[in-house]
Amino acid sequence: MHFMKFTRLAALGISGLIAATTVQAQTGSTMAKVNGTPIPQSRLEFIMKARASQGQPDTPEARKALREDLITEEVIAQEAKKKGLDRDPDFITQLDMARQTAMVRAYQIDYIKNHPVSDEELHKEYETVKTQMGDKEYKAHHILVATEEEAKDIIAKLKKGAKFDKLAGEKSLDTGSKSKGGELDWSPAASYVQPFAEALTKLHKGQLTDQPVKTPFGWHVIRLDDVRPLKIPPFEEIKQNLAQRVLQRQFAASVNDLRSKAKVE
Repeated sequence: MHFMKFTRLAALGISGLIAATTVQAQTGSTMAKVNGTPIPQSRLEFIMKARASQGQPDTPEARKALREDLITEEVIAQEAKKKGLDRDPDFITQLDMARQTAMVRAYQIDYIKNHPVSDEELHKEYETVKTQMGDKEYKAHHILVATEEEAKDIIAKLKKGAKFDKLAGEKSLDTGSKSKGGELDWSPAASYVQPFAEALTKLHKGQLTDQPVKTPFGWHVIRLDDVRPLKIPPFEEIKQNLAQRVLQRQFAASVNDLRSKAKVE
């Protein structure tokens, strides 16, 4: 309801790029040689840093496995070059695309390095998040259906004593909650799409929506189960997430500015 398998060449999100800026390339070190061709240690280190940014552990076993993978890839690459595949038009196109992806990534890393987020900006963002989240969180059930008529029929059945959990399991299109009888996790209203959030905040504890609520996902029947004060995590606990949030917004604005100045024919 709550509505950026990674390969080594997958594009990193902002959090991964932040981590990537800390990579110290070991340009003079060789990881291995294959038929006399060196594989730089920096290649392994960069990949391990990228993996770590995605939450994968940096262990001796992982490094050993990656080393073997890189050696195997070098063996295959050398054989492909012997066969002249490096001159294939499709390969050249792929190489150009990979180069462009790497250039975009390099630009993102350079942007992060040169646009540090100040504590003042982070505290301001923290206050914005607190305002957006509000001071309450809600526990609710809902049933999502495709048409207003279906939703009205469900409301009528519920008012006659039908069990909400049973109807949700039978009718709801929300696969994330129907197996739990339509139950949603504790969340602030801002976590939900409008006008779902607006309808939720107008309900009293135990109350059911009298009319179906339409959102881009369909028609909802909502029941508010409980309300409690919202506890916002301390600033230091979410400081890194706040930095990512600010950087994502700033970088998007920078890209939009570049697009606006570019001559596209």
